[in-house]
Formats: sequence, C-alpha cells, structure tokens
Amino acid sequence: MSYRSMMDAVRDMDTHGHLLRIKEEVDPNLEMAEIHRRIFDAGGPALLFENVKGSPFPALSNIYGTFERTDFLFRHTIKKVQKVIELKADPGNFFKSPAKYLSAPFTAISALPRRQGRSAPILYGKTSISQLPQVKSWPMDGGAFVTLPQVFTLPPGSKNMMQSNLGMYRIQLSGNEYIQDKEVGLHYQIHRGIGVHHTQYNKSDEPFRASIFVGGPPSHAFAAIMPLPEGLSELTFAGLLGGRRFRYLFQEGHVLSGDADFVITGIIRKGEKKPEGPFGDHLGYYSLEHDFPVMEVENVYHRKDAIWHFTVVGRPPQEDSSFGYLIHQLVELLTPQEFPGIHEINAVDAAGVHPLLLAIGSERYMPFRERKPEEILTQANRILGTGQTSLAKFLIIAAAGDARGLTTHNIPAFFQHVLERIDWRRDLHFQTQTTIDTLDYSGSGWNAGSKVVIACCGDKIRTLGNEIPSSLSLPPGFSKPTIIHPGIMAIQGPAFKDISSYEDAALLVKQLESASLDDIPLIVLCDDSAFLSETYNNFLWATFTRANPSHDIHGVKARVQHKHWGCEGPLIIDARIKPHHAPPLIEDKKVVEKVDKLFAKGGLLEKWG
Repeated sequence: MSYRSMMDAVRDMDTHGHLLRIKEEVDPNLEMAEIHRRIFDAGGPALLFENVKGSPFPALSNIYGTFERTDFLFRHTIKKVQKVIELKADPGNFFKSPAKYLSAPFTAISALPRRQGRSAPILYGKTSISQLPQVKSWPMDGGAFVTLPQVFTLPPGSKNMMQSNLGMYRIQLSGNEYIQDKEVGLHYQIHRGIGVHHTQYNKSDEPFRASIFVGGPPSHAFAAIMPLPEGLSELTFAGLLGGRRFRYLFQEGHVLSGDADFVITGIIRKGEKKPEGPFGDHLGYYSLEHDFPVMEVENVYHRKDAIWHFTVVGRPPQEDSSFGYLIHQLVELLTPQEFPGIHEINAVDAAGVHPLLLAIGSERYMPFRERKPEEILTQANRILGTGQTSLAKFLIIAAAGDARGLTTHNIPAFFQHVLERIDWRRDLHFQTQTTIDTLDYSGSGWNAGSKVVIACCGDKIRTLGNEIPSSLSLPPGFSKPTIIHPGIMAIQGPAFKDISSYEDAALLVKQLESASLDDIPLIVLCDDSAFLSETYNNFLWATFTRANPSHDIHGVKARVQHKHWGCEGPLIIDARIKPHHAPPLIEDKKVVEKVDKLFAKGGLLEKWG
C-alpha cells in the first residue's frame, strides 16, 4: 500500500487506531503545541485539529510520535528501501544472495521522479500565507513557523530533478519585519545543500526561485531531512520510502510537488536578509534572532483536501526523534562505507544530536603491542570532517574488541566502558576556534566554538565509584555533590555571572587536588545537581548543551606537555548556564492552565491526562 496523499495516511491511521480527531476550535498560538507536547509525552496518537482558529484548513501533528507508528506508516516499503541501501553499501551482496536482491534495482528505477500534467491535485486552489494555520509553539517565538517544510531548489539554468535539493529549513511565516502575505523568512545553516545553490545564483543573473512543499505523503517530509548517500536524490528516496514516484510539475517558472498539500512559491532575494527568530529549537533552548535570507512570496497553492502538517520542536525526545530512529535503521549499513573502520555512530538525541556524538571504531594499527588510541583518532578526524557529523562538539570514540557487546545505543553502559579505561593525560584531543552547530549557543560566538575528541582504547584501569568519597571537601559556595552514575559526580556551584566566574572552576580544581577521587573520573559542575541526577537524560542534556570544550573543560592536576593538555585527576566539565547562552524553553502559564482543563476529568482529552 502506498499513500497518494496525507489524507490517505490520515484515513489509514484512523482505521487502525493511530489518530485522534479534535473537533473543537483550538488556537494555533501556543495551545496546539501544548496539546501536542502532552499527547507526545503520553505516547499518544497522531492529532488532527479539525477546527483551527483563524484558518479554514485542518492541521495534523504527531504522526511520527512513536517509533511504532513510524514503522506502521512505512510498513510496506521499509524492507525494500533497506535492500536498495544494502546494495549501495556493498554491490557484491547481489552476487552473494541474488534472489534476495533481485528486485532492488527495479525498486530504485521505479522510484524516479515523475512529471505530472495539469490535473495535479496541488493545482486545485490558491490561498494566502495568513490563511494558513499560524502555529506558534513557544512564548518567545518570533512568529508562526512552518516546522516540517520541504524546501526545493534547482541550480541556475537546470530543470533536471536529479540535480535538485530538497531540505528541511524552517520557514517563518509572520512577525519581525516580514510584510504579511508578501514575505517569509528562510533559515538554513552550514552544511546545507541549499547554500550551494544560493552561492551559484549569487554568481548568475537568474532569479533564485524556491518552492516550499508542506504535507504530501509522509515519506516526503522524511526525505527532506534524510542524510542520503551520494548519487541518491531526495526525490528518488521519497519515492522509494513512499512506494510511489514523486510527482512534480512546472508552474509559472517554479517546481510544484503534485501530491503536496500546500506549495509556497517565491524568489529568494539575493543579498537581502531580515531578522528571523527567535525559535524554540531541538536543543531545548531558543535559537535567537539573526539575519537570514528572505523569500518574496508569489503564490500559495493547495489541494482540495489540504491538511497543514506540522510538528512541535523542543528539548528531546520529541516527535522528530523518530527521524533519527528511522535514519539509523536505513543507513547503519552505510556507516563503514562512509567512515571506514567505524562500526557504530550515535548522535545522542537526548543531548540535542550535534552536541554529543558516540562512536565505536577499529584499532588495528599495532596488534602486537599494548592497545592505545591510534587508528580511532584518524577515524575521529574523518567523522569531524564529514557532512553533518562535522558539527559534533563532544565526540567520544571507543575501540571495538575491548568489551563484548559494546554499543553506542546503551548510553550509560558506553559511558561506563569509557570511564573505566580513559587516561585523561593522553586521551583528550581539542579543536579550538572552529565551527559548531548554528543552534548551539554554548560557544564563543554564533556558530563558533570548539570540539573535543575523547578516545578510549585498552584494558580497564579503574573501578568506578558509586559513593561520595569521604575525603571530599568543597570550597565555599559549592555544595550538594551527587553521584549520577558510577564514576560520574555532579557538584552544584555558584551561579556563573561573567568571565570572572571561570575562577570558580579553578578554585574547585585546587580544592579537589587533596581528595581521593581515583574512582570518580568525571565531575560535572552545574547549577542544580539534583536535576542532573534525576534522570540520565537530564545529565546528557545539561552537560553537553551547556559546555564549550575549550572554555569549560578543566582538570585536577592538569598540565600541558608539548601543547597537549591533559590531567592526572578527574576531568571537570563546567555545565553551568552562562550569560551568553540562549534561554531554555518554558511553557506559557496561562496556556498551560487552559489546556489543563482539556486533560482534567471530564475534559476532551481526559484519557491522556
């Protein structure tokens, strides 16, 4: 079964108990997002808001809200896609198991984009930007946003769909300096394919045309975010995963997705930027207001049964966590091809994806002598020099073969493995004054910060402690030491006020020199040690989103030897909130109270309260 439209998917989810219809009027300004977050947290169904205040169109969210529902949506195609990707990873598989892979080449060919005529559903009608559901998710958001856009561009002079780029770059529909119904903001960051096209248009006389698709079969939004192997276009992948060729047509100089629910067309103005944001983002903080490209809107097309597809972004896990889940299923076999010697990579969702990357590599350089990090360092450099993984801020890499069953997906066990073996004098490798994720404000400037590789290889050198050492004595202003996990301790420190607050860490380091901390190799300096120790996800989120390695890593008995920094005692990560950090996401109290009534006894959503 393949979905011809988002409405097809809605009917299928409804039939199988995966959909909740909300018929009462709901305000897209914060209320829809608050309902979505609570249903997601409860592991609830997809949500169809049939009566959106201020818009004639219904809105749909949470369709990928559980891994089980994500599997359900792609249950007829996922194994076929896996076969195609397996052949891409190793063409020799065809000759090893020809019967298994016989259909794979035909699957790929039959998924190529297909040009459509004037009967395309998207040509049913036109509307305006202000008539679309104006979904605002967080109180400080700069306006309404498209949160699941598929932004389509072609290089100058090209009509070849295989040269296109389809990416998920958020779109601001209202607010700031945008002229209502005439302009929208387009936010994209480094390592995004549209940037290549933008550069090419800046060097040409052609107008930079772009089309923003919203909705369509569920595979289309996923294709816009999928990190694809070279030579496989997003449109082809959308066809593969959807079991139906991607339909497109040309209209007034623009490419339209024939099966989309909405298409916004326009011209990205060269050399012009306007303030975009703030926006409550997937790190759990706001991305702040910055200048980004602006698109002059020409038309807003919609199909007859159009549904506005959106999600709510925030501190993970959220609905978009299912993207990572599905990506892992599909591209795991490509990892050794893209990163020779690497067995696993896990961009940790709970830490906001880019701040923390875990990997398992191969250590084969010198099998006849004591094992230590050598080959895995070259593999770490490959990871930090490739595409999206280059945005990693903390990369922790271990060597395969040191422990049976080691995996990056059992994160507490992985940390324990590393901390039992790490030698802080040798195993830290910094990159300073470099780029980090645009959405990460822990660095030294916008899109600027540092990275650290923590490389672990060899036998255990310590047993990790589960108790606060009796010898521990803290300086004034430091309190509440708490064990988060074996070998990891949180210490609550004074609030970070300005650059002089780095002296707090120096004071703590000096005090800890006299403590017996051989079994506690990692200490996190934080604002609230009870919060960090409450859940492992709290530890991951607060530690790795609030630290800039070059500034916030300290060590007991630290030293520099031939420009290599290390320490003999515990490593200390200063994960206190700094004045330059972006604000964390906090719900609007009045909206929370209003939505509380829907989830209370007798309320519309009582079942999920």
